[in-house]
Amino acid sequence: MITDQEFQRIVMYVKSKSGINLSEKKVLVQGRLDNYMQRKGYSSYHEFMDLVEKFPAGPEAEDLMNALTTNHTYFWREHEQFLFLKQEVFPELKRYTEHTRDWRIWCAASSTGEEPYTLAMLCMDFLGLEMSQWDTTILATDIDTKVLETAVRGVYSKNSVEQLPQQYVRRFFRPVSGEQYQVKDELKKQVLFRRFNLMHQLPFRKPLHVVFIRNVMIYFDEPTKEKLLESIYEKMAPGGYLFIGSTESISQSNTKFRYVRPSIYRK
Repeated sequence: MITDQEFQRIVMYVKSKSGINLSEKKVLVQGRLDNYMQRKGYSSYHEFMDLVEKFPAGPEAEDLMNALTTNHTYFWREHEQFLFLKQEVFPELKRYTEHTRDWRIWCAASSTGEEPYTLAMLCMDFLGLEMSQWDTTILATDIDTKVLETAVRGVYSKNSVEQLPQQYVRRFFRPVSGEQYQVKDELKKQVLFRRFNLMHQLPFRKPLHVVFIRNVMIYFDEPTKEKLLESIYEKMAPGGYLFIGSTESISQSNTKFRYVRPSIYRK
C-alpha cells in the first residue's frame, strides 16, 4: 500500500519531469505501480524512488514514466479534425508552400502511432501522384519508450484499424493474422518517431505548419499548459494550425492562438 508521503513524492517527481499532474490520481498511481514494485522486489515506494531520483536517466525512471503516462488512442479518433485538415488546411498549405514543397507537421504525445500514421495517410491521399515531389514527413514524439516501440513496429488490432475508411485499410495495411494488421513500408517511411519530453525546450529550427497535441494537456495544470502553448506558438509559422483534444480547451485570454472551431486554433 502506498503511503501519502510516498504518493506525494511520486506526484512531485512526475510533475517536475513531465508536467503531468497526478495529485488527484492516487488510485491510478498505485494500480499501475503495485505489480511492478512486487515483481522487482522493492520493500517500499521510497526505496524505488531513491533509485529513480538518484539515476534520472536510469531504467527505473524510464519504467516510472512509461507506467504513469496515459496511452489510449485508436485510428480515426475525433475524425472531424482529420476531415477539416484534409479539406481546409491542406489545400491552403499546398498553395503556401509551393516554392519549398516542405510540410512541417508535428504530432506530439503520439502514443502508439495511430494518430501520426493517420496524418501520413491523409498527406499521401491528398497529394496523390505528386507525393514524391513533396516532403511531408510527420515527426511523432512521445515520452513513453514502450509506446514508441509499438508505433515503430506498426502492428495493430483488427478493431483499431477498422475504424478507418476502408480505402485506407486496403491501401496502407496488410493483414498479418486474422486479428492483426501491419502498416505497409510506404506509410512507415512517412513518419519519424522520436522520444521527447514536452517540458524540454522545443527543438525545431524551422517553423511548424501543423501541430497535433491532443488529449495530453488535460493532465497539465494551467501554468504548465500556458507555458507549453506559448512555446508552440513561437515555433509555428504564421497561419499555422494547432489541433487539441475535443475535451480540451484554451483560454482565449491567456493565449495568442486564434480560435477557429472547437479544438482547432491558428497562429
